[in-house]
Amino acid sequence: MKTPLKNSFALHRGVVAVLCAATLMSACVVQPVYRPPPPPPRVYYPPPPPPAYSPAVQVEVRATEPPPPLPDYEQPPCPQDGYLWTPGYWHWTGSDYYWVPGTWVQPPQVGFLWTPGYWGFVGGVYGWHVGYWGPHVGFYGGVNYGYGYVGVGFAGGRWAGNSFAYNTSVVNVNTTVIHNTYNQTVVNNVTVNKVSYNGGSGGVAAMPTPQERAVAQEQHVPPTPMQQQHAQEAIRNPALAAKANGGHPSIAATPRPAAFNAPGVVGARGATIPPPHPAGTAGAGQPNGAHYSPNGAAHPPGQNAPVPNGKPAGAPKAPPKKAPPKREPEHEHDR
Repeated sequence: MKTPLKNSFALHRGVVAVLCAATLMSACVVQPVYRPPPPPPRVYYPPPPPPAYSPAVQVEVRATEPPPPLPDYEQPPCPQDGYLWTPGYWHWTGSDYYWVPGTWVQPPQVGFLWTPGYWGFVGGVYGWHVGYWGPHVGFYGGVNYGYGYVGVGFAGGRWAGNSFAYNTSVVNVNTTVIHNTYNQTVVNNVTVNKVSYNGGSGGVAAMPTPQERAVAQEQHVPPTPMQQQHAQEAIRNPALAAKANGGHPSIAATPRPAAFNAPGVVGARGATIPPPHPAGTAGAGQPNGAHYSPNGAAHPPGQNAPVPNGKPAGAPKAPPKKAPPKREPEHEHDR
């Protein structure tokens, strides 16, 4: 029979043995190793769409000789409410300058104004800075195109909400048809001349203002498709070549783009009207065969210009009528 002392000693040894075993077992447990989570799967994001407005082209065409002076012409009346005036300019084709007539154009959107293009002399050549549409009028070389474009800004009208108000002291508007008008005298601080380019010998000495430099950094809209068609039609018309018209084009301005045969077309002062083409044949730049009378009015194809006696020019004269031969009597009583 065991004594109590021996029993307690045995119990103590058992407890110690259990603790030692637990310690050994805990030492054998493998500690977990931290691993970062895998990256998320790659997702394809398409590139952003291009901006709605493209910046204006700085230099589109280069010429080796200066453009002729701007022709002197009257502005046709505005054909419809909302149209804006775009002045004419000389375009270089590689061998000669062609006049692109001034015309009234519908802007690409409400609130936009037209900054005309201009020729600038830089680095020994004349570069054409193409015009553009935008919320503000930028630098156009200081060239005085007239009718609101006096070299800086535009004084021919302004946007009033969704409507364009015309300054009747500057632009030609029929107030019985277009009622959104005002009359404000424009003080012209630019020397009035017909120089059509900036810089170089004899060019306009003008530099862009800080405001115009800021406008150049804005997003712009290029010329509308109708404006581009207007310029292409002008280049295809030999009568608009400077070598042919001596700087005085017979089609200096039109009421609408590419409407070279429409009523209301005006010629430059001192222009020589080209001779009419034969009836039924189309002249250069006149797909429908129309031609112009000395007063600038177009006539339909197949018809000559009217003359004072009401007969077409060059009409052949009718041959004179011959008298019938004298009849000889056949019987005695007929004598």
